[in-house]
Amino acid sequence: MGATGNPAGSPQGIATGSSAAAEEFCLLLARFRVLAGLTQAELARAAGISLRALGDMERGRTRGPQQRTVQALAVALRLDPDRTAALDRAARDGRPRRTPTRARAPRPAPGAAAPATATPAPATPGEPAAVDAPAPATVPAPATVPANAAVPAADAGSDSPAEAVFSALALPRDIADFTAREDALARLHRLVRDADPAHPRIVLAYGQPGLGKTAFALHAAHTLAPQFPDGQLSLDLRGMAPTPLAPRDALGQILRALGVADRSVPADTEERASLFRTLVRERRLVLILDNAADEAQVRLLLPGSGPALTIITSRHVLPGLESVHRLPLDVLAPGESAALLARIAGPERLAAEPDAAAELARLCGHLPLALRIAGQRLVARPQQPVSHLVRQLAAEEYRLDVLEAGDLRVRAAFALSYRKLPAATALVLRRCSLSAGKDFTAATVAAYAGLPVQQTDRRLEELADAGLLQPAATPERYRLHDLVRLYAGERLAADDGPQALEAAREQAGDRLLRRAAAAGLRFDVEGAEHAGAESADPDPATAPVTLADARRWLEEEHPEWLAALQHANATGRHRQVVDTAEAMHWFSDSLLHWDVWAEVFRLSADSARAVGDRLAEAVHLNYLAWSHITCLHRYRSGLAVASEALDLARRIGDAQQEAWALAYCATALRRLHRPEEAMDSYRQAAEVFTSLEGRSAEVGRIVALRCVGSCLRESGRPREALESHRLLLAEILGWLDGSSPHIVHLLAGFAAHEVGLDHSALLEWSEAEAAYRQALGHFEGAGQPDSMTQTLTELGTALIELDRADEARELLTTALTDLTAEGARGNHRRTG
Repeated sequence: MGATGNPAGSPQGIATGSSAAAEEFCLLLARFRVLAGLTQAELARAAGISLRALGDMERGRTRGPQQRTVQALAVALRLDPDRTAALDRAARDGRPRRTPTRARAPRPAPGAAAPATATPAPATPGEPAAVDAPAPATVPAPATVPANAAVPAADAGSDSPAEAVFSALALPRDIADFTAREDALARLHRLVRDADPAHPRIVLAYGQPGLGKTAFALHAAHTLAPQFPDGQLSLDLRGMAPTPLAPRDALGQILRALGVADRSVPADTEERASLFRTLVRERRLVLILDNAADEAQVRLLLPGSGPALTIITSRHVLPGLESVHRLPLDVLAPGESAALLARIAGPERLAAEPDAAAELARLCGHLPLALRIAGQRLVARPQQPVSHLVRQLAAEEYRLDVLEAGDLRVRAAFALSYRKLPAATALVLRRCSLSAGKDFTAATVAAYAGLPVQQTDRRLEELADAGLLQPAATPERYRLHDLVRLYAGERLAADDGPQALEAAREQAGDRLLRRAAAAGLRFDVEGAEHAGAESADPDPATAPVTLADARRWLEEEHPEWLAALQHANATGRHRQVVDTAEAMHWFSDSLLHWDVWAEVFRLSADSARAVGDRLAEAVHLNYLAWSHITCLHRYRSGLAVASEALDLARRIGDAQQEAWALAYCATALRRLHRPEEAMDSYRQAAEVFTSLEGRSAEVGRIVALRCVGSCLRESGRPREALESHRLLLAEILGWLDGSSPHIVHLLAGFAAHEVGLDHSALLEWSEAEAAYRQALGHFEGAGQPDSMTQTLTELGTALIELDRADEARELLTTALTDLTAEGARGNHRRTG
């Protein structure tokens, strides 16, 4: 737009000042106002001009104001003489001026095409000059440019058209099959609707690699486009590149996209940021800052105020970025995963194999990138059944190889983040892959990494900030996405090597098993003998302090110590396997995850056999029999294992193991509805226990006699059962002043429960209620809330019989909730 033509709206014979000069004035004015710390309204009042006129000047819509206007602005801005002269010179250069004209161009007839180039006409004497006539804006208002629009080449050394640069930052196309994220989109729309212009709308969408953060931002910008008529821009900050885009360069691209010519872009980064904030203060536009590396990269790219919406995407949580609305993105729900696969590969194809489709989504970890790749692979292979792709993905060692489609690669997405990690943080990520549980603590990873717990915790926080790790639902625990775990395992094998890997497993396994043994000894019925069990912990400073702490650690970390036990058995550390299982055998009465013990005692019996310790083999065969009967409800196999333990105990002459084997045989027979044989075996067990010394034998006798009473009741003799159970309960309560209150309360709770069942069988409901409430008190004293569920159920029945239905309903609702949350529990081994 030079002075050779006749711009629309300019009188003939009057040439405009250069667009560069006009732009220089608008940029100088905006820059001086920002430096003075004034808003447009404040400057307009101080200079005595209208706010609209000032806005037109800063936008370049006024070519050059009159000298008196410039002087008023200079005074209001308190400019020194040099800056006043610069502002006046820029205004003077931008004002329209007369030019010689040779002839007037003929006016085209109505409907005729205008000439391509207007011929300058000679000056007409006396024709007035328009001093403040408006001219076409030199800073064009942004407008969305179609994604497929041609982008003109820009000459870096000239004032290339702003539209050319703007096209380079134009919003890419929306994804036609975009799926889910309704909640995040709704939050974004609410933010736009309820915005306060004084506080710019800045949103950070963050999360692990492969979540589709860029797709979400683009889709949001497209859906919001009608509310932002001044345009939409998208800038890739290249946060995962070896050298991310510098803030100065990013500001340069944005300013050019907003219409600032190359030579008018300030050199200084702070000045670029000030000019950017000035230009967007009153513009309704969307700016996507995609793939941000850190806070410093984006802080200068944020508007200070105004109606603009900024959407930042990053793998990092950017915790140091203040005054932003955070939108954490997560993996899709199963239904959303199915919908995305159906939109990509076709609903009919997925509906034909619904089970395979569900498994495909699971193997993709419900990660949008993996789901898209899987869908694209199905599209590229129209004859291939979904189940074929499922079989390919089922092999963990090849899963990341299969999850590639063209330039879409799950492994590559993870690699971008991994290579940016510090060495120590990368080590911690690799060692996280060794954890056996769905989530883990810093202490567990520290054992695998060979690092102090506090340092490991800091590294885990770095991984969480980088989006490679997520906080678990339980405080102070973390989790890895399944595909990230596979990638970390690959890096572990490649970067650490087999020797370091085995050393890490062995070192961590030893620490885990030693802590498990120390924690398990807290529950031993001998009590006093193991009062200092915490001293056996590998790190007494961080060992569980109370019995509740020990229980919690054993429950929460059971995947870790069980995996360590399996590894110890596989690598020949059999004595440690036997000792660990032995230390935890009393705790096995109270652990909620009952199926764990069948594997624990299978391993310990196998290890005892491997070292040739026949007594230990008999002991652990008994434990294994209990786990089959009580945990797995496999009564026939339990009876077979108990019979094997009984035979071995008699051959080696160990009376205590003989008594326990008789008790387990009796329990299996009772469950197989052979009450007379069961009662006879229980009585034999009680006789043998009576001949032995020690609290363990006393507990065994109590359990055997209590079960004799249960058999009496089940055989139609509830009054005899009641008398037997009352005597046992009184004996147990006499132990409360001694050691191991946990086991005493547990024994008392089960005995009182049996008394309640006896009264119920006799239809003595008030007495049954009292017994059940006594049992609940003892279970609570033992820290055994799961054992209360069955008692609550029986108490509810008694209350119904006592015409207290409302109270019963409340109790039964509580019992049903507990059963739903934790699953039905079996009876206990020695105490139940």
